[in-house]
Amino acid sequence: MTALCVSIFVDSIAQAKRDIARAAEAGADMVELRIDRLHEPHLVRQLAEECILPAIVTCRASWEGGESQLSDEKRLMLLSAACHGKVRYIDVELETARRGGDLPVGRPVICSFHDFEGRPARLNNVILEMNQRSVAVNKVAWTARSIRDCVEAFELLTTRSRPTIVLCMDEAGVATRILAKKFGALLTFTSLDSDSTTAPGQVSIEQMKRLYRWDSIGANTKVYGVVASPVRHSMSPAIHNAAFDAVGHDGVYLPLLVEGSYESFKAFMESFISFPPLHLSGLSITIPHKENALRYLKEKGGEIEPLADSIGAVNTIVIDGEGSPKLSGYNSDYAAILDSITEALGITRQQLAGRSAAVLGAGGTGRTAVAALSHYGAKVTIYNRTLERAEELAREFGAAALPMDKLRDADHELILNTTSIGMSPRSDASPIDEFAPKLGPGRLVFDAVYNPPLTRLLQQAQERGATTVSGVEMFVRQAARQFELWTHKLAPVNVMREVVVNRLAGK
Repeated sequence: MTALCVSIFVDSIAQAKRDIARAAEAGADMVELRIDRLHEPHLVRQLAEECILPAIVTCRASWEGGESQLSDEKRLMLLSAACHGKVRYIDVELETARRGGDLPVGRPVICSFHDFEGRPARLNNVILEMNQRSVAVNKVAWTARSIRDCVEAFELLTTRSRPTIVLCMDEAGVATRILAKKFGALLTFTSLDSDSTTAPGQVSIEQMKRLYRWDSIGANTKVYGVVASPVRHSMSPAIHNAAFDAVGHDGVYLPLLVEGSYESFKAFMESFISFPPLHLSGLSITIPHKENALRYLKEKGGEIEPLADSIGAVNTIVIDGEGSPKLSGYNSDYAAILDSITEALGITRQQLAGRSAAVLGAGGTGRTAVAALSHYGAKVTIYNRTLERAEELAREFGAAALPMDKLRDADHELILNTTSIGMSPRSDASPIDEFAPKLGPGRLVFDAVYNPPLTRLLQQAQERGATTVSGVEMFVRQAARQFELWTHKLAPVNVMREVVVNRLAGK
């Protein structure tokens, strides 16, 4: 069973004991005690004897990413002093072992190797050398060059000949930390919180246990994720993992950092799909990869939803089977926009025909809104500060295009803001501050901005008696559609909405 190990820098015995107690309360199986800053063997022994959790003790040399400036001899002496109490392993660098020092004999040794520049040039030779040494555990960690390095880390775990820890550091390597249990690693390292990480890309124990559902991950767990750049602050992992939990689906949803080029997207897809033990089953696609996803699916002969093809963007990929899986692409944004509007009005999609709609903005979301409304027969006018861009979009979908200042006193039944105006932290702005259209009862205002949930635009519309739809509705509905495409189960929409609202409220 893969252990969840909280890594703790030791500044004092009292501080370390407090942090160990916090780790135990949070559900850690083990702690790693980083004694880089300690110099007294008797303090190390005291800490080992008073530790209440199984522990690894590490005194990492500065030349391998740690803080200890001590000689090999003095560091090994400190580590030997730690062979007491609940200490289960002693961590010694491969380079230290090469130099011929006397390794501690009181506890099993983890032989570790770190590369903070990138993938080691002779990685397989490093593993071979570790296997030939009289140590208990191999540990290899390197800074991911790209997310594709994660697959090599998983392969090393599946071909291990002894207990092994393999991690890719930095944001692109987060998947190796979360999926360590799926591939049978001895353990994965976490931090007590986001402010106490001991390595790049480390995830807090609370996130591991609650957000990524660590206790539910197994060898057959299906993997999903959001492909984006940047991806760090995406709410999608929280939404989908909570939904998986609510319906008992054996899946885990990850942030997947893929740099913006088509070549990077294609390389990611090729490497992740071609590794069957990963059980990659579905992807959310967002900025800047929606067009890249469509292009890739066309190259691979994947099945593409017709409206997604006409929009020119895919935000959902379904992956069925292994080896040479079937790939299908969808755009759940358009359905989310339509359903948010029609439910608020109490009408069907077909009843949008003939209704006058203003779409503010001609970017990706604007394009989706124009395509969706035009498809169901609405009379669409696109308002954009750059008229040429609006005209180009209008020609594709049989819509009209006008400069933004023409919005003043315009009369539309539906007004959709697809720009980012009003988004936090500039939440005091509204796209109609300068050019207010006619608003009031019988009109609907939709804002794609979901942070904050009640934007200034929506406040203005409510004050004048218009029906309003928050971007939260669109965000939740597009995620719900993705969930149902992947799992073939009814999405727990209320659970997903609660996650979004709580996250936006800072809970």
